[in-house]
Amino acid sequence: MKKTSFSFNLLVAAIAFAGFAFTVSNTVSYSVNTASSTVAWKGYKVTGEHNGNINLKSGALTFDNGMLTGGSFEIDMASIKCNDLQGEWADKLVGHLKSDDFFGVEKYPTSKFVITKVVSRGTPGSYKVTGNLTIKETTKEIKFDANVSEEAGNYVATADIKVDRSEYNVRYGSGSFFDNLGDKTIYDEFDMSVKVVTKK
Repeated sequence: MKKTSFSFNLLVAAIAFAGFAFTVSNTVSYSVNTASSTVAWKGYKVTGEHNGNINLKSGALTFDNGMLTGGSFEIDMASIKCNDLQGEWADKLVGHLKSDDFFGVEKYPTSKFVITKVVSRGTPGSYKVTGNLTIKETTKEIKFDANVSEEAGNYVATADIKVDRSEYNVRYGSGSFFDNLGDKTIYDEFDMSVKVVTKK
């Protein structure tokens, strides 16, 4: 009798575990609404700074039971814009950023970011994100904090990211590689403020 009871309990436990295993995972991938998403950039030099925007070409975020678990994005490098200058000065700066001195857009029209690890920071919607950023065929790991919320049935992810351009062979005006630049020095690190909106 005891053997039969033990076997029955073991069977119930196995069924319960199997049911748990099949129900806990609810992974869903959501495409990014590129029209609603924004990527703002800001670069710094000894004599000041410049800022602008660049567009996402495509992307997706992955969630499991409402928790961020992964994602990837493609950035349209040809879409880069300058916001703090006007007319020919803005055109001149954008043209230089697109040239081989900086991002070589003709040869490298897109950049890419792929999430490799997501860790909850302990409060709802707050995460530590690790991923691989590829610029000009060079891939480096970056880490940053991100926040995810829900708005009108869509997920909205925001993050402030600091990137060292010199690690991606973007070295023009870098004091890390060239001497005696003086007030023509352009700092290696630039900032990106990202807002990613998914679509149903």
